[in-house]
Amino acid sequence: MQRLLLVLGGLLIAAAATWPWLSKLPLGRLPGDIHIIRDGFSFYFPITTCILVSVVVSVVIWIFQR
Repeated sequence: MQRLLLVLGGLLIAAAATWPWLSKLPLGRLPGDIHIIRDGFSFYFPITTCILVSVVVSVVIWIFQR
């Protein structure tokens, strides 16, 4: 458990340090993301981004478990 918390903390620090470059990635604006704009209402659901992030995280976890 301690090792997991240290790794997660390190990943958060690394993500914060690289945020200027990470924010330029097109995540959240991929084709397939749902964005509905109406008068006084806006709905956004990044379904394609969620699937892509899920696949990447699954592959990374699979690699580290081997």
